[in-house]
Amino acid sequence: MFDDDERHFSVVRNDRGQYSVWPAALAAPDGWQQTGFTALRPDCLAHIAQVWTDLRPTPQEHA
Repeated sequence: MFDDDERHFSVVRNDRGQYSVWPAALAAPDGWQQTGFTALRPDCLAHIAQVWTDLRPTPQEHA
């Protein structure tokens, strides 16, 4: 399912600034939010490559 280039995916982002693709027909998993970009998988991956230029995760704040 996740490697299907003909399926529509959504770009999702977590609170550490990491991006991923998620099937558009499914709700984002816990801890991830929709970014508003939905397209075929290759287009989503290209979008992520443009917006996620610093691959280091954002440090989490400690309570």
